[in-house]
Amino acid sequence: MGGRLLAWVTGCVLAANALAAQQAAIEQRLGPSIAARAAGGLNLKSTSALVLDQSGQRVLYAKNIDWVVPIASITKLMTALVVLDSGLPLDEPIKISNEDRDGLKGTRSRLTVGMSVSRDDLLRLALMASENRAAAALARAHPGGTPAFVEAMNRKAAELGMWSSRFVDGTGLSHGNVSNAQDLARLVGAAHRHALIREYTTDSQYTVRLANGRKMDFSNSNRLVRNASWEIGLSKTGYISEAGRCLVMQANIASTPVVIVLLDSYGHLSRLGDANRIKKWMESNSSQHPAG
Repeated sequence: MGGRLLAWVTGCVLAANALAAQQAAIEQRLGPSIAARAAGGLNLKSTSALVLDQSGQRVLYAKNIDWVVPIASITKLMTALVVLDSGLPLDEPIKISNEDRDGLKGTRSRLTVGMSVSRDDLLRLALMASENRAAAALARAHPGGTPAFVEAMNRKAAELGMWSSRFVDGTGLSHGNVSNAQDLARLVGAAHRHALIREYTTDSQYTVRLANGRKMDFSNSNRLVRNASWEIGLSKTGYISEAGRCLVMQANIASTPVVIVLLDSYGHLSRLGDANRIKKWMESNSSQHPAG
């Protein structure tokens, strides 16, 4: 009995120390007064969250930012970086193959086997509509196929200093694609430097025109890009059951460029709710503490 009690007390002390260390790290980067507002001014539903001021690389809000978790289709931002780094022609047609079908989660796609779609359109659909078959085709069509593409993803992660990240496919369907909020802020920053990624992730809709004259309409998986009150420079959603609802964005809020990372948010709309809570919180703090 005494041994169990001692173990319980020890566990409580360790947990308290861990929380104190996390708060101290935030205070060191922000200053105690702002850190207190960051800790107490927001009630987010996401298990892990990070708000980073890009102008000074200051952390405005942090919650479990070092937790390594599955990231679902946020993976597709790395897919896009590898595709663009490859220098392969974007106008090259790629034929959808049986290999591109989702045998893991059974997700469906309107990109049917045998259909030819340009690399450019596949990239746009993977980023804007989170089209899994498009992302799979991009990886397969890479020199050396999907295995070489995944190797390139992990090399790129190392190049960006994403030391807690690992990629196993180009779609994000596997729970083996993992990262944390700190690493994903680096990924968003790198992706935001590409004009095509900025454009394709924030398009509200797009029409694919096939060689046979057929047209297919696709919409952005993040409804906030259609909200006029948001100024979004990059957006990517993600969901698999192991990852929960995820969202990363670059946006301008209260005249401040920020990166927002929201991971494992429970509830169908909670990641959007968290994003709106962050926006309201920043705008409120800005109005209470005007510049000058």
